[in-house]
Amino acid sequence: MDAPVRLRVMRESDLEAVAAMNDAAAPAVNVLGTDGLAEHLPRCSAALVAHDASGIIGFLMAVSPGSEYASENYRWFSTNVPGSLYVDRIVVTPSAKARGVGRALYAAASEQARVLGLSRITAEVNLDPPNPGSSAFHARLGFTRVGEQVTKGGSVRVELLALTV
Repeated sequence: MDAPVRLRVMRESDLEAVAAMNDAAAPAVNVLGTDGLAEHLPRCSAALVAHDASGIIGFLMAVSPGSEYASENYRWFSTNVPGSLYVDRIVVTPSAKARGVGRALYAAASEQARVLGLSRITAEVNLDPPNPGSSAFHARLGFTRVGEQVTKGGSVRVELLALTV
């Protein structure tokens, strides 16, 4: 039987482990390293880690409207889906997949969106390079496609998703 999964707010002391998970998940998310995540953490209105007895097994970082965040996808959502909590990145370790970790992280993000008075959460999933597992996961949660765009100078194509909370 799997150990119970718990969620808590991300701490600066988590950043080394979170950076290793994040960077190992590329190209599904962009590589940031510990320094990049340390710079990103203060702009997040939701930064959570999932953990069990083995340690951190997943994380989510989300940004509210009005941030100066320079992400192409965040800017698209700010313009086209205003009033949404943007999930910038969610990563679950391969060994923790299919244990409800991603679902629990999104449930917590949805609650944070409601607390902030926001009606939707948004996220993007790579179409090229493809990430079919993430596309299927987001569809199971009820996300719908609200757009598509090419980013990073033409090297990445994403589907832009929203979920009413």
